[in-house]
Amino acid sequence: MTKKTAVVTGARSGIGKSITERLLTMGFHVIGISRTITAADINHIDFLPLQCDLSQSNNISKQCQVLMGNATISLLVNAAGFGRFEPHEALSSHTIEAMTAVNLTAPMILSNLLLRTLKTNEGTIINITSIEAVRSSKFSALYSATKAGLRAFGHSLFEEVRKSGVNIVTLNPDMTDTDFFKPLRFGVSDRDDSRLISDDIADAVEQILTMRKGASITEMTIRPQRFGIIKK
Repeated sequence: MTKKTAVVTGARSGIGKSITERLLTMGFHVIGISRTITAADINHIDFLPLQCDLSQSNNISKQCQVLMGNATISLLVNAAGFGRFEPHEALSSHTIEAMTAVNLTAPMILSNLLLRTLKTNEGTIINITSIEAVRSSKFSALYSATKAGLRAFGHSLFEEVRKSGVNIVTLNPDMTDTDFFKPLRFGVSDRDDSRLISDDIADAVEQILTMRKGASITEMTIRPQRFGIIKK
């Protein structure tokens, strides 16, 4: 039997890496996309690294051309993303363009490139958004806009492609203990009940992919039991 292939962005670290490792244990062949990813980052016979700078929207189609000819792709996980949380007037135009490109434009382009294959295979697209996609927080206007946009894209695309057997899932994780917060002035709590870990998101992905065919989870919000945040 031919192995199913998954494409995961942001596979080098954090949520994307945990999802990649989980998919490998589930028997998928995984193509992991990141700007600097190599085979040494995830040492597995069924893992293939693909270097692509998702902030360069004009080059994604060219850099990801290898995906176009892979007829076994049945899953796309858009997990790459970054955030900056400052007064909007303090953000540079470069930050605005790069965040929009990585968080929103890249998932839309990759979905566009792979959708015909996903329809053939009755596959799945999983978009990792954020709790900020469903609420409004100060200093998060740009980040929230990109994540809310990805959420809206996923919901609308599901209505478009559901008749083809393709499922589109939106995952909205709350603050998750990853390197996402390293450059920021705040971070996750050190209490287990006040933070998520990346394996929590991988658990959700596995649950979604092992459901009965014909039943679809289209959105899931994952939160820690208690609220927790630390200032650096």
